[in-house]
Amino acid sequence: MAHTLLLVDDEPFNLELMTELLEDAGYRVRTAESGEAAWHLLDREGDAFSSVLLDKMMPGMDGFELLRRIKSDQRLEFLPVIMQTAVGAAASVQEGLSQGAFYYLTKPFSREMLQAVVAAAVSHWDRHTYFRELVNQQAEALGYLNEAHFAFRTHKEAQWVTALLARACPHPERVATGLFELLVNAIEHGNLRLSYAEKTQLQADGAWEAELERRLSDPEFGQRQVRLSYRRSREAIRFSIADEGAGFDWRHYLDTEAISYLESHGRGILIARKLSFDQLNYLGNGNQVDADIWLIRPTPSPDASDAAPPADTP
Repeated sequence: MAHTLLLVDDEPFNLELMTELLEDAGYRVRTAESGEAAWHLLDREGDAFSSVLLDKMMPGMDGFELLRRIKSDQRLEFLPVIMQTAVGAAASVQEGLSQGAFYYLTKPFSREMLQAVVAAAVSHWDRHTYFRELVNQQAEALGYLNEAHFAFRTHKEAQWVTALLARACPHPERVATGLFELLVNAIEHGNLRLSYAEKTQLQADGAWEAELERRLSDPEFGQRQVRLSYRRSREAIRFSIADEGAGFDWRHYLDTEAISYLESHGRGILIARKLSFDQLNYLGNGNQVDADIWLIRPTPSPDASDAAPPADTP
């Protein structure tokens, strides 16, 4: 079934050009020439769309206002929104990403860049839809789960574990999206030692799936496991994820200015931080991460710059 995209731009020529490029790639396309018209469509038919491509600068309701409306609506908050702008300033990008934009395209952009970004957004939406359907099938008893431990190797196994544990959490669809991203990072970039640059090139060459299977069959990498622990207390739920890789410079992805997210690097961490968890802490060399969901929001001390998890959080 073809995915349907909503293109929002006040310039008819831009809409016509993008429509042609995206329909050539197999997408269905609907268009709106204003933020108001786009919101009317989304409010009425939001579940029909897999992604929104949104121009930042428009008269009336601009791109930022429409983005805020989308992300504040529970029906639409996970819908990937790709912002487009002729302004590449860090402050502009920071504002869009802080409001929940999935990606930022700076005009002019190539056919290849447009199609690659849309494919990533649609893939993100497909994963969200998959987990939304799967978690609803799990038993209500999982809400009483206090502790569990898992070890696994593959993406499919990570999907099963994610769907199971997300159902034990408040807002399971939100948790599933970020948890799966962290598990994929642990498998691909941890255990299988695939760099972000290698993944980007392999996907561009159409060789990604074959290389993933090759490394999973490799005697050195293929037997490595990701270990996941789930612990629930009265105050919080904590996921602890550890891989057998050499680690990475996690500080770069937690501290770098948002302009760096114009690259493909760090997308999974960004999604986990922005959408799924209240706190994300990498430990040691970066091959372990604790992801916390606060059931009772802690009160920060007067001199603390960031809220800390409760003292008796597991």
